[in-house]
Amino acid sequence: MKVLLTHTPQSRAQYYGARSLNGLQAIAQVKLHEAGDALDAAGLIAAARDVDIIVADRLTAGPGEIFPALPRLRAFVRCAVDIRNIDVDAASASGVLVTRAGPGFVQSVAELALGFMVDLSRGVSRATADYHAGRKPEIIMGRQLAGSRLGIIGYGSIGRYLADIAKVLGMEIMVADPFATVSDAAIRHVPLDELLDRSDYVVCLAVANEQTENLIGQAALARMQPHAFFINLSRGNLVDEAALAAALRENRIAGAAMDVGRALDQMPSPELASLPNVIATPHIGGLTPPAIESQSLETVRQVEAIVAGDVPVGAVNAQRWKRRSS
Repeated sequence: MKVLLTHTPQSRAQYYGARSLNGLQAIAQVKLHEAGDALDAAGLIAAARDVDIIVADRLTAGPGEIFPALPRLRAFVRCAVDIRNIDVDAASASGVLVTRAGPGFVQSVAELALGFMVDLSRGVSRATADYHAGRKPEIIMGRQLAGSRLGIIGYGSIGRYLADIAKVLGMEIMVADPFATVSDAAIRHVPLDELLDRSDYVVCLAVANEQTENLIGQAALARMQPHAFFINLSRGNLVDEAALAAALRENRIAGAAMDVGRALDQMPSPELASLPNVIATPHIGGLTPPAIESQSLETVRQVEAIVAGDVPVGAVNAQRWKRRSS
């Protein structure tokens, strides 16, 4: 069995790791992508002509044309949760299995949300930048998290973990998620408008799909209080960036922090990241060894199951998997 690992050398070092690569090599012949840029459709077809399984990083798309062009391909394994750039219908039509990794980054992303809240509240980054530039930092009144209201949009695994941390810190917690059940009496389940109206910190953790495109736009931002902070750790397409930039420039909200955006590889957009009341990080929410290893080792287990002809955990189209064996 032959596997193509599409990660570039840098991405392989950061997002896959030696332990997972060794595990993959123990169960299959592994072909490595050695160029510095992600494979496009033509490059992927050329690289995968002789392989049975593609293990793909998040930048490597799975467009529809690759699946009929790769008759040997059994499975397209994504080393990430997000499979929006994989044409699952086309893969299914060709009998190719598509899998995704689970969210092994829950703790890592929730901790970054907490760090963002502290930084926004106390001006840590701003004061540090002033000191580094030889300027005298402005002394400003901070805000403590204890007693503040946290509004979490999207009550999935990260939202639940963050809520548990916030409870320990003495925060009042509200959740807006029409698809979730909130059984914790310490957490208020409210409509989105109420959450926006009343929160001191709004943390966006909603699922990215067509229904949530530009969820946070001009109307949503207008509901937020002038002292409130907006934090996005989900996906950039949940935010109308022009509306957010206007709200920040006009000081209609106090500031924002983001680890995601509409730039390449879901990075924060440089225009937004450059604003003085914005904290931005280059999509590193899940970039910790435990988080990365959780997802990469899951792909090893998935490949092992596929080699055995079994449906792995994380399969999204198992009923249409026709290329189960060569």
